[in-house]
Formats: sequence, C-alpha cells, structure tokens
Amino acid sequence: MRAFPRAMKEPAIMDQELAGKTVLLVDDDRDIIAAMSAAMEDLGVQIFVAADGNEALTQAQENTPDLVVLDMMLPKRSGFLVMEKLKRGKKRTDPPRVIMITGNQGSRHKIYAENLGVDAYINKPFRMERLLESVKKVLADSSMSTDN
Repeated sequence: MRAFPRAMKEPAIMDQELAGKTVLLVDDDRDIIAAMSAAMEDLGVQIFVAADGNEALTQAQENTPDLVVLDMMLPKRSGFLVMEKLKRGKKRTDPPRVIMITGNQGSRHKIYAENLGVDAYINKPFRMERLLESVKKVLADSSMSTDN
C-alpha cells in the first residue's frame, strides 16, 4: 500500500491535462469510494461522490461531471438505470462519459452496458492502477472530442 501513492505521481504531465475535470464516483461501499477518491486526488480532478442511484442522478444534475465511475449494483436505482438516464438523448461521446465497475462477472451485463454507451467496464476486484488508466484515457478522449 505504501508504494501505491508513488505510482500515482508518475504521470505528472497527465495531471495537468486533467486539472479542472470533474468526476462523480458512485458506489454504495464506503471503502471503495474512499480508495477511489484517494487514488484520484493526484490526477487534479474535482471529485463528487454518491452512495446510491438517486443520489448519483442528483449529483450529476447539480455538478455536470465529465466522467462518472458507476457501480452497477446500487441501492434505490441500479447503475444501468442511472446510465440510461444520464445518456438519454445524447451521443456516445457527450458528457458525462461513464466507466462502469461491477462485481458481476456475466458477459450479458457487459454487453448491455456497452449498448448503453459505457466507455469502460471493469470487474471487481480491480487494481486501482487499472481504474486510473481508464479514467485518464476516457478523460483524454473526451478532451479530444470537445476540441474538434
């Protein structure tokens, strides 16, 4: 665990590119939220959190995040229902972009998430480095699509 923060600080150039971006982290597991928040601090992004699907939609409406890291299984409203609402009437590349995280290993759920427009689909448990790589890639891609 002590080596983890050093690994976060290596891509300092990417940190500047991501400064000012907003990320909404949605998971009902407080430990996962805390770990993701701590890992993303060095990226220079502004972080908002939600613990259930309804709170995620409220936060997304109030804060218009560039990216949502969304757990599939949530209380009150599933990640799929949240994503459907977030992406309704929008192009795939329109914000917010979405990374779905899930403990469900089924391929049917992954296909459904991809059909809804998910940018990345990560199975739990995952290495935090994998999530951070996906966050950087998706946010960099979103910057490129808005620059054109």
